[in-house]
Amino acid sequence: MSQLSAPLDVEFDYTRSLGPVLGRFMTGLRDRRIEGIRGDDGRVHVPPVEYDPITARKLTEWVEVAPAGTVQTWAWVPEPDDGQPLAHPFAWALIKLDGADTAMLHAVDVPGPEHMSTGMRVRVRWAAEPVGSIHDIACFEPGEAVQTETTQGEPVTMVTTPVRLHYMHSASPEETRYLNGLLEGRLLGQRCPKCQKVYIPPRGACPTDGVPTVDEVELPDRGTITTFCIVNLPFLGQRITPPYVTAYVLLDGADIAFQHLILGCEASEVRMGMRVKAVWRPREEWQPSLANIDHFEPSGEPDAPFETYSQHL
Repeated sequence: MSQLSAPLDVEFDYTRSLGPVLGRFMTGLRDRRIEGIRGDDGRVHVPPVEYDPITARKLTEWVEVAPAGTVQTWAWVPEPDDGQPLAHPFAWALIKLDGADTAMLHAVDVPGPEHMSTGMRVRVRWAAEPVGSIHDIACFEPGEAVQTETTQGEPVTMVTTPVRLHYMHSASPEETRYLNGLLEGRLLGQRCPKCQKVYIPPRGACPTDGVPTVDEVELPDRGTITTFCIVNLPFLGQRITPPYVTAYVLLDGADIAFQHLILGCEASEVRMGMRVKAVWRPREEWQPSLANIDHFEPSGEPDAPFETYSQHL
């Protein structure tokens, strides 16, 4: 049996409030202006810091610096990754802006590494449509500062940063058998030969005893809800309108619960101990994935006694 592998993408938008210091800095970038803050020793920090790094005193003296500066050090990027500032080769550089005493990291757009040097002068290339983000500085380019028309608007208080992780996942032999089992409509776990616990999805070794889990066990597609959460808030990519329930389902014969969607009843009716059964997608949609089970729904059986799942919460 060949080992399964597939690309895996994990991505979400991280949104955070900025506070008074970063909020003012991002507002300045949106208005095509760069501001730093003066520390107790007289140094100007760009980007600004809220508290002095030596005395820990809260800082309040703002200083506008120039949109041009000097490269302190740099590194060439011959093959940019997705999400980097430029899609073609460029340099990462620490740049000390005129009027600042600390350097900031940003991209420098030049034709090749032979055009980069420590001590070279660079200037900001502003984004065409600034929004209040570090990306309002599209990059730096060789040259001195030029006059730029500034704007003014409402203060920037929030910033959203896309986070994306892309990698190739290679399944273990146990996971490969489990995924191939799902392709056949089977739920396959592994039993520890020492403590006899059954794990699904399977583990290569028992986390309790540390011994290989060599015995394969086929489990039914029915189980018990151990704990659950009612989802009331909408979020990006949500396919079901709230409220709905996600729960940990302990399959009959298993010793570890896994999370899945609960449908087929009102969210308010879901409870610990509720007996549920899997609702499979049409067979022609099956892949080597737990998503072959579209959701779980109440089976109509009496609730399981608490002692049958109390050690699996």
